[in-house]
Formats: sequence, C-alpha cells, structure tokens
Amino acid sequence: MEANLWSLAGAVAAVVASFAVGLWGGRSARVTDDFCTARQPVPVKLNAAAVSGQYLSAAAFLGVSGLLLKNGVDALWYPVGFAAGCVALMLFVVAPVRRSGAYTLPDFAVARLDSDRLRVLCTVLVVLVSWLYLVPQLQAAGLVWNVVTGLPYWSGVLCLVGCILLGALTGRMRSVTVVRAFQYWVKLAAVFVPTFALFLVFLVSGPPRQALTEPAPPVFAAETEVEVHTDVQVRVSAPVWLQQDGSSTYLSPGEYTIASGAQLRFPAGAPAPVVLDAEPLNADWLRPGTGDLPGVLHVYSVLLATLLGTMGLPHMVPRFYSNLSGQAARRTGFFVVVMVGAFLVCPMVLGLLSRLYVPQLLVTGHSDAAVLLLPTAMLDNWLGAVLSAVVTAGAFAAFFAAGSGLLFSAGGVLASDVLRTRNVHWGYIVACPVPVLLALAMEHQDIVRGVGLAFAMSASTFAVLLLLGIWWRGLTAAGAASGMLTGALLVLVGMVVWLGSEPGSTWAVLAGQPALVSVPAAFLVALVVSRATQNQVPPNVGRVMLRLHAPDRLRLSADADRSTEFGRTNGASAE
Repeated sequence: MEANLWSLAGAVAAVVASFAVGLWGGRSARVTDDFCTARQPVPVKLNAAAVSGQYLSAAAFLGVSGLLLKNGVDALWYPVGFAAGCVALMLFVVAPVRRSGAYTLPDFAVARLDSDRLRVLCTVLVVLVSWLYLVPQLQAAGLVWNVVTGLPYWSGVLCLVGCILLGALTGRMRSVTVVRAFQYWVKLAAVFVPTFALFLVFLVSGPPRQALTEPAPPVFAAETEVEVHTDVQVRVSAPVWLQQDGSSTYLSPGEYTIASGAQLRFPAGAPAPVVLDAEPLNADWLRPGTGDLPGVLHVYSVLLATLLGTMGLPHMVPRFYSNLSGQAARRTGFFVVVMVGAFLVCPMVLGLLSRLYVPQLLVTGHSDAAVLLLPTAMLDNWLGAVLSAVVTAGAFAAFFAAGSGLLFSAGGVLASDVLRTRNVHWGYIVACPVPVLLALAMEHQDIVRGVGLAFAMSASTFAVLLLLGIWWRGLTAAGAASGMLTGALLVLVGMVVWLGSEPGSTWAVLAGQPALVSVPAAFLVALVVSRATQNQVPPNVGRVMLRLHAPDRLRLSADADRSTEFGRTNGASAE
C-alpha cells in the first residue's frame, strides 16, 4: 500500500504542477488568439519541447513497454514508426503548412483547394481522429488509476476527462506552450530516471534466474500471487505446479481458460503461462519476425500507419504555427525528432526488463501495466516506491498532455463549424461523451491497438490531403474528398471485420491494422478522381503553390487574414 500512496502522490503532483505552470504561463494571455499562436514567436527549442510533450502519449509511455513484454522485439516497429513519423512531418509538411497561414487542417483544405464542402469533411474527420486517439489515453488513465488506487477502471477514465475539462473550461490550459514543454521534460525525467536506476540494479544484482535467449517460457523470479479479474485464455509451454484458490494444481503443456476471480500462487522459478496472443518462449520472443504472411503484413501496416499518421494528427500541425517562419518550423521539427527519439529508447529497455521481473502480467494479459509495476518488482523498498511514483507522474503527464490537445482540437472545430458558437466551452463538453463510452467498452484491449487505429485513420485521410495538397498541383477538392472518404471507410470497415475475425488470421491482421490497404487505396482514389476532374483545379493554384514552397526570405508566406482568405477559425481549435 505504501508504494501505491507514493504513486498516487506522483499522479496528483503531475496534474497540479501542470495547472500551476498553465496559470503562470497564461497570466499574460488576453484573448483567445493568444492561446493559439502566442503573442510573440516561440523559440525553436521551446516549441519543439511543446510539440514533443503533446505527441508523446499513452502509447509511448505504457503501450510500447507492454507490447514489447508480450510480443517481443517485433513491437519495436512501433517506436521506430513514431520517430519516423516525426521525420516525415519535418521533411514534407511543417514548413509548407506554416507558410500557408492555415491554423488547422480544415483551414489548410480551404487555403489549398478553396472548398467549403471539403472543410466540412475535414471537420468531421478531425473529430473522428481526435476521438479515436483520445480513447487509448482514457484507457491508460483507467488502467493506471486502477493499479495505483484499486478503484474501478471507469473512475480513472472519468478522472482524466474531468481534469482535462477543468483545464479547458478555466481557459488557462488551452495553448500555453510552456505547459506542453514542461510536460515533455516531466515525461522524459519520469521515464529516464527509473530506466537508468533499474538497469543499474539489473547489472549489479547478479544474473537472473533465466536468460532472455533461452528456448523456454519466462519464469517467476520470486513466489508470486496473481489475481485474475476477467476470464482469460492462457498457453502453458512447460509443466507447472501452482496453488489455485488454495489447492495444488498441475498444468501440463496446453491451453487453458482461467475464470475471473481465480487466485493463483506460483512458486519461485515456476514457468509462467502466457495469454494466447503473447510469445510463449523467450527465444521466439527475442527473434524478430516469424516469416509468416500475417506477421509481415502487420509490420508493414504498422510502419505505414505511424509514418504517415503522425502528420495528420489534428493536434500536431497547428503547434508549428507558433514558429516565425517555415524554416523555423522545420528546425523545430528536427528537434522534435531528437527529443522523441531520446524518449522512446527508455520504454524499450523497460519492456525488456519486464519480461524478467513481471511475468505475472503475461498471465492476466494486462501487459500495459508493466512500467508501473516494474520498479517495485525489482526494488522491494522505499526506492522502488519512489521510482514507481516518478513513473506514475510521467504517465499522468502523458495522458493529460495528449488528451488535452486532442479534446481541444475536437472541441474547437465542433464549436466553430458544427455548433456555430463562439463559446468554445460547449464544443469541449460535446466532444467528451463519445470517447468516454468507447474507452469504457475497450477496457480489456491493448492500448497500442487503439493507437494503431487512430494512426491508420489519420494516415488514410489527412496524410492524403497534406502530401498531395502540398506536393501536387493537380489535386482537386473532389479528388481529396474521395480519397479521404475511401480511406476513412476502409478503416471503419476494418474495425468491424476485426471484431468477427479469427485471431491470428491474415484477415484479422489486415482488419486490425488496415493501413496497408486503406492508405494506398486512399491515395489511388484521390489521384484518379483528381485526374478526372482537372477542370476543377483552383485557378489560383500557382500562387498558392508558390506561397507553400518559396523560401522564407522572399516573404511570400501568408501570415494572415484567416477570416477572409483561409476560412473561419475559432482560435481555440488550433490547439
């Protein structure tokens, strides 16, 4: 219980500190626009920290380690894709979008293609992508809250939504760059310090009971009690004796169903049963790729979704408007790549250690909790409790930063383009119920799965608009709309098909991560329809393309009059 009190204190401290920094940093903001663009140009490194703080979410903090614990080194493609997505954003998108003068993705659609109908579609997709990406943040909050306090999962979901809404409705948390930068450094410290300390403990504590290269299942380093909260199917790869509900039980190799409420006690050195979708043997866990078709398709689909999905996240591109020029935006993108890459190394190390020290999570399937439980599993003393508190503080900072940006993006466009009100608070309130209900329904799903779907949706929609809109003058509004609708529908259909597919099949893999199908199809449809509607190319396309690509020293970029030339924008939506 002591460790939980420390962790609870860390979570509260992270949220309170974010509010305090927001109140301090926002004290000079006088109008809504100040929260969007900053009254003065933001220094490149400060803005890079703010972008990184908003980008690094539950997937980076908990999901990567949990997926690595369960699926092995194949999970490393996720952090590789997250970092590569920042590179693509820097190289192909941020500078031209900054020069366009557009604050939001719907604004860019109007600036480039001069279509109010396309703006409406982009508004709907902004809300959809924001909701899909907000769901895993709420899932993670519910998980952490349950681990730390023992309270129900749903209470953690509502707690995070309440904190985000409080920050939004008070008005001091909307777009203060220093808050996002502060949250990045909190997250970096919260993952780097425990990683360094625990890796040092690993090096000096002597060899573990088992090497990760052995062709055997993971084993329990000490006598461990496991409580199963939901029915779970596990695979036993080596015979094991255990205590189940007070009586001795022998499990021979095979598959078993463990009922909810079961109390299991494993002796030290016992091989751990693992859930069916986890790698049962360490040697296979450490071997990249199985060579089968579903595995290969999954890897390429993940890479495509994360590579192109980053640029289409609604809360990412507007952040670069705080830079003075396109060149400054690109420099900011470079530092984002460095900062995100530095962060992502740590969850990888924690995932490797988790396989040795918290194999009980492979029994229950709650692998996303690995980062939270690892410090006390390796250090059963006050230091382990403190490190657990540090990790919890960083986790809440991650949920709070990413969740805030997503809610502000969705709420802003709902208020300005759907509700038609200047009171953006109503947009924030209306944006909350759907992701909350989805998060409650997905309590037992992996966090990274939801993140993958959000990135697939972003890559299949806004990546089409941005890449073709920036780099091909022949794009038309009809082509962009057709491509984006095709990509969005394929992702939604994939989600439905995945629910009814046999786990592990090729169809299940493609449906669960549909980017390998939806992204090429969206680009192809956009190209074909644009070719067929070349008479609809905007007459000012030459001037707009020149503005997007001309060097900043020519001073052709549009910092501008968003209300007349670049469409309607409510300031708060540019979060």
